[in-house]
Amino acid sequence: MTVTTPPAQVAAAPRRPAARRPNRMRAWATRAPLLPALIFMIVVTQLPFVATLVISFFDWNSLYPDDRRFAGFANYSEVLSTPELRKSVGTTILLTATVVLVSLVLGLILALLLDRKFRGRAAVRTMLIAPFLLVPIAAALLWKHVLFNPEYGLFNGILHWIGGDGAAQPDWISEMPLIAVEASLIWQWTPFMTLILLAGLQSRDPQLIEAARVDGASDRQVFVHMTLPHIRRYIELSVLLGSIYIVQNFDAVYTITSGGLGTANLPYTIYQTFYQAHENGLASAAGVIVVIGSIVLATFALRVVSSLFRAEVSH
Repeated sequence: MTVTTPPAQVAAAPRRPAARRPNRMRAWATRAPLLPALIFMIVVTQLPFVATLVISFFDWNSLYPDDRRFAGFANYSEVLSTPELRKSVGTTILLTATVVLVSLVLGLILALLLDRKFRGRAAVRTMLIAPFLLVPIAAALLWKHVLFNPEYGLFNGILHWIGGDGAAQPDWISEMPLIAVEASLIWQWTPFMTLILLAGLQSRDPQLIEAARVDGASDRQVFVHMTLPHIRRYIELSVLLGSIYIVQNFDAVYTITSGGLGTANLPYTIYQTFYQAHENGLASAAGVIVVIGSIVLATFALRVVSSLFRAEVSH
């Protein structure tokens, strides 16, 4: 007994590859406009990083370009074992954690205030965003000369206005250098936290809040049991994105203290190692460590963003 294939199936079989070709052509036509941007991104970001990665395995001082040799992981070991570099890693962690946490708390308070309706709310929001829009070097110069200067700075001027000629006139940068850098960064990054948290607050369902108040829930109970759980992902996103940017901050440290008085973080130490000590390999190894840490933080940030989108779609 023989089984014969119906003519319709025989005729349809060769058409499958032909049917897939238009889909593939359409997919390539859709992606083609993105190729120049992809190529530009690879040339600008990935090729320099590959070059940095290669240099990080060499003992290479730019003052002696011919005396260059392969060092393996010696540069990475030196980054993690040299007291100065290890201290800069600790300073980076302390600086990042302090700025992120304080900015987050202040941003949450401001977001809760701006979530209320009042006259002039749009103008207040615009003024609140202004510090974040400033060029980082300009913001650092503003704090260094307009606010912290011991002779004509605003802070000492306020102290003189309150206490008279006998009022204390501290040198803010010399006496509290790390706090001075942190204050500048907190002032600039609090609006960033506020914007993200305000977006989370305004995505709440007002009917649920109103129903809770009708049932007798106090403002504290609404905040603890409804508002905080709702904006948890927005808080995580703020912390992760803020950490990614602040861990790489160079402008405030360079402008306010020039890396002195125990404020040298890892980016400033990389600059100092590369441009002043001319140790290309060691500076490249430290840079790779910063990039790896930023990638880890960015991975968590992308997961939080994805969970936010999934939550919005499910609603």
